[in-house]
Amino acid sequence: MSAVTRLSKPLTLAAMSLGFVVVQLDVTIVNVALPHIGSSLGAGVAGLQWVVNAYTLVFAAAILTAGALGDRFGAKRCFIVGFVVFTLASLGCGLAPNLAALISARAVQGLGAAILVPCSLALLNHSFHDQHERTKAIGIWAAGASAALAAGPVVGGGLIAGIGWRSIFFVNLPLGIFGIWLTWRYAEESTQTRGRALDLAGQFIGMFALADLAAAMIEGGAVGWTHPLVLAAFLLFVLAAVAFVVVEIKSRAPMLPLSLFKNQTFSAATLIGLLMNTAFYGLIFMLSLYFQQVKHYTPLATGMAFLPMTVIVLLANLSVGPIATRVGLRMPILIGQVLLAIGCLTLIGINQNTSYKALCLQLLAMGAGVGLTVPPMTSALLGTVGAKLSGVASGVLNASRQAGSVIGVALFGSLIERHRPFIPGIRIALMISVGVLLAGCLSAFLIQREQPRKS
Repeated sequence: MSAVTRLSKPLTLAAMSLGFVVVQLDVTIVNVALPHIGSSLGAGVAGLQWVVNAYTLVFAAAILTAGALGDRFGAKRCFIVGFVVFTLASLGCGLAPNLAALISARAVQGLGAAILVPCSLALLNHSFHDQHERTKAIGIWAAGASAALAAGPVVGGGLIAGIGWRSIFFVNLPLGIFGIWLTWRYAEESTQTRGRALDLAGQFIGMFALADLAAAMIEGGAVGWTHPLVLAAFLLFVLAAVAFVVVEIKSRAPMLPLSLFKNQTFSAATLIGLLMNTAFYGLIFMLSLYFQQVKHYTPLATGMAFLPMTVIVLLANLSVGPIATRVGLRMPILIGQVLLAIGCLTLIGINQNTSYKALCLQLLAMGAGVGLTVPPMTSALLGTVGAKLSGVASGVLNASRQAGSVIGVALFGSLIERHRPFIPGIRIALMISVGVLLAGCLSAFLIQREQPRKS
């Protein structure tokens, strides 16, 4: 066996993990930088919401088509293209002269991320056939991203303090170049389905619906939820969502195959991903602003405040594989959702005088909840489909998760915009999060105990 053959699996895993690392790195780094971006480019809360949501919106809307492209043209080829797009867009973010340019570059970053994530999972699914081996690999893949989440605030805070907020985007350049080389050198191309068509109508309507929903929520915080334009935007979202479902039913090659949802495990995992990200990433956005604008922390101190939570995410990602092997996939998902809900529930008493020490246990519970949920949830979903649909399946899961992030940032951001000072809005958001996560707990009972591997 050649050295390349011996190293192909671990270095393919390393390359896929690096792709997810850069995608997640920009979440915490950007959140820490928001006040500095706002003061530098003259952006208010609504503008900062778009800096975050331009990325996650395109990520969510394009990820299904990206997964289909990976299935059609090969996940390795598409993964490399996604890394190139993401790296060049990061350069554009760092050089952006104004808010509009930054938001545009963030949208292109989202496109690169949309290609990277489903193709990385498809390549892992292609390389690791055994469910337990796959769950362990996905745990390492998720742990790499968790490490980026943990390091991002601290590294980002240090870069902002020493160089400026633009430097947070330039760190992606060497990571991108290295990841592209690793993939080209060691990853094996996945199964290709050349005859598969692209669902351009579904792609356009899906992106429009999600963008319209985000705009309605953001503007609802600025001008009021009963404003005629806001109500019209919500109505338009409902019409677009119905049109999307109709198009997907009639399409010969739908980007969202609705037949996948006949499997209860697939449906439950997708719903849990949506609900969890709505609560978690919406709260991360709010707490980033709370630490810096209410508690007056520096960017570095804000990064350090998130560090224990993100380290727990990393540790939970690494430990959940062996746990899931012994007790099945359902139990860690359920425990994770319960921990997240408890963390949010016990944070509802937060105010401007709350000490960081009083928040620590809740942040740790939330981090552990996310870390325990993601790898088994992902493995459960991938276990319901054959290898030829792994790109689409992982795309559905990540689209639901990113859609949740868009909704969480838009909704929770609008709450703090509408209920100034921050505290009433944060409390409302926490109560919404508890309700959302309780629904996630109930959904976990639909996850089957063992998923048979399909050929």
